[in-house]
Amino acid sequence: MQSGLSKSILFTVVGKLRFLSGKYLNMSAISFTVGPKNCSTAGADVSKMCAAHHAIDKHVKDGMILGIGSGSTIVYGVQRLAQRMKDENLSVVCVPTSYQARQLIIDYKLTLGNLDTNPKIDCTIDGADEIEVGTLTCIKGGGGCLTQEKIVASCSEKLIIVADGAKEVNRLGQKWKKGIPIEVIPMACKPIQQKIEEKYGGEAVLRMSADKAGPLVTDNGNFLLDWCFPETKYCWSSVHYYLKLIPGVVETGLFIDMTDECLVGDPQGNVRLLKKTEQTLEL
Repeated sequence: MQSGLSKSILFTVVGKLRFLSGKYLNMSAISFTVGPKNCSTAGADVSKMCAAHHAIDKHVKDGMILGIGSGSTIVYGVQRLAQRMKDENLSVVCVPTSYQARQLIIDYKLTLGNLDTNPKIDCTIDGADEIEVGTLTCIKGGGGCLTQEKIVASCSEKLIIVADGAKEVNRLGQKWKKGIPIEVIPMACKPIQQKIEEKYGGEAVLRMSADKAGPLVTDNGNFLLDWCFPETKYCWSSVHYYLKLIPGVVETGLFIDMTDECLVGDPQGNVRLLKKTEQTLEL
């Protein structure tokens, strides 16, 4: 689908797009709907939007507790959820994974929950920076929300990852070159940097803020190290557990054996399902 196509859309219905000519175009993979804030396809990333809409349509049921992920793809999911709740009178409690997710829930007038009142979550829908085909191991935390994302995911019956095809790789680090995010207590930042580099090589870089002087500060008041790792074969479970044992490490952006399925969208409006077909490498 080309971005200019959306300019001729008058309205949308499930499974079809209607044009000024009166003709319909069948959309087998996803249906585009206008959200509460005029969520049209104009200016949208169709790949991300298709994946997010498909996840909401497939997995969200009336009466469920839903974890709301963070990032650009999830915005489309929240828009679609708001439209479904309005059209179908659904009752869904939304548990956020970040300040951004919380604000989205409030802005779209969805029901805001938390882990105090909803410690068991039916399903969480979230994005990823990179997805390893086969194992479905993900790198997350490019937006700085990895710790709360992992907490909510760990409380969920299912974790559904939505993404565009650019996030799909055969091995981690193939496309995502910004490293694995690691949330750390500020006072321990330098020792942790040294320990990671001494153990595995590469470079653990303190993430700086784009909008203020100094380091980026997470929603939890911590710093982030981005470990740019050498290109070699890793047992990511072993790496994760080693990092977690370093005093001062709060959490890593490695999501291992957590994802139930990935929904990957493309610019033509198709959505592919990825399931786990391989076990995580153990060394």
